[in-house]
Amino acid sequence: MPSSLDWPLVFKFLGVAAYLAVLLVIGAVASRRMKDVKDYFAGGKRLGFWAVAFSARATGESAWLLLGLTGMGATLGLRGMWVVLGEVLGVMGAWLFMSRRFKRLTDRYDAITVPDYLEERFRDGGHAIRMVAAIALTVFVTIYVSAQIDATGTAFESFLGINYFTGALIGFAVVMIYSVSGGFLAVVWSDVFQGTLMFLGLVGLPLAGLVVLGGPGELAARLGAQDPALLSMAGAGGWTLEAVLATLGLALIGLGFLGSPQVFVRFISMRSENEVPKGALVAFVWTLFADAGAVLVGMVGRALLMKPGQDVIVVFGNGGQDVLPIAVEHLFPAALVGLYIAIVLAAIMSTVDSLLVVASSAVVRDWYQKVRHPELRDDQLVGMSRKATLVLALIALGIALTVAVTAEERTVFWFVIFGWAGIAATFCPTIILSLFWPRMTARGALAAMVTGFLCVPLFKFGMPALPGVGLYFDALSELPPAFLISGLVGIVVSLLDPRGQARLADVGEELRGHPERPTAESP
Repeated sequence: MPSSLDWPLVFKFLGVAAYLAVLLVIGAVASRRMKDVKDYFAGGKRLGFWAVAFSARATGESAWLLLGLTGMGATLGLRGMWVVLGEVLGVMGAWLFMSRRFKRLTDRYDAITVPDYLEERFRDGGHAIRMVAAIALTVFVTIYVSAQIDATGTAFESFLGINYFTGALIGFAVVMIYSVSGGFLAVVWSDVFQGTLMFLGLVGLPLAGLVVLGGPGELAARLGAQDPALLSMAGAGGWTLEAVLATLGLALIGLGFLGSPQVFVRFISMRSENEVPKGALVAFVWTLFADAGAVLVGMVGRALLMKPGQDVIVVFGNGGQDVLPIAVEHLFPAALVGLYIAIVLAAIMSTVDSLLVVASSAVVRDWYQKVRHPELRDDQLVGMSRKATLVLALIALGIALTVAVTAEERTVFWFVIFGWAGIAATFCPTIILSLFWPRMTARGALAAMVTGFLCVPLFKFGMPALPGVGLYFDALSELPPAFLISGLVGIVVSLLDPRGQARLADVGEELRGHPERPTAESP
């Protein structure tokens, strides 16, 4: 080969190529296991705790973990650990208090999607809940996926110098091949692979940085010299009202794990309730070490590469989101840099593939089959499910590329709020109440879901613009108030619905795990 060959760039490409090749192999193998729609959307309900735990964690995170949370560590320092606490509490709340009961009920109802479960739990023969859920999932997920496609193009552009549009299309093509062909099973297997990469990368990078720095003491000394607030859990101004609300906004980010369909469909796919304790342990270890590692990456990167008086935005970009790639380039040889590029792509793709399968299930299972053509058998829907996955992905790709072309700055990540927070506020309060409050009715569920849907943009864009109090709403962020109001509306409407409560007289027995309802009442 010519002596002028850029070997560092070659190693980067090799790392990415190897990663993408593994994903294609996973898709090819998984496609041979597809028999019916239960396989395509829920892995045949036969997955073990290890696969479910890693898949749930990889899906629950995205490029935000590798780029956003690391940037938060560089910008906020120790305050970023409030996010770690919130995520650990949210993940463990879902596993320890909700997953077992949810799994038992979805098996009782023979549900393979979250709308399946909601319709049967609330005895909604008119399909209104299923339709609202399907619409919300289709809208939010498609927009959320467009943001992740944008991140893919940005990652290829930043790390490898590949044109943004070419990078977005490469990432899109690979995800399409293994997601469309292998369905949920390919998604879960790829999530285990990608979740392992993410975990090792986020634990290994700060450890390497601490060794170079000379230990935690030197880290604290350098950060303190730059800004003492970086070592405070409260921030620069102490515990003011705005700081308290901002801290709550960080810590309550874990609310999104308490019922989001893209996470809870993993519990449906478990082979039995007996997998829960072991899965909870794996999820706890992954979340604690990966999330804390992400914050430490930002702190270590700042200590290594910034000097007192420098601006974090100038050094690491807006939000500090470039701290991980810059730190990797500084600490590791080119071969490992290629691996870290793959890790960033893993964080993106593990979210894209899972969301697309959830969205296609909303279109094919929850609308086309259950509402329009209930006579269709499950085994007739696999081909249509693959087509729906492809069509939704193409729409998401179109949104991402349109924003990239028309906006002076790529702002598609602003739409992520209609993904993570939107899905969480729409579904989580209703899921929680459905599992623990027998008096929650179909009307209450509909009211709660619609309220959560509408409150997210209200508290993101409307309330922060109010004079005088807007800064407090901005500090708190949109998810906590939207979540709270959604739950309260569901409770009030249910209490005012005695007829709906009368139709749910047997639900209390089901929630307590008593014997099955008669077969004639099954959907």
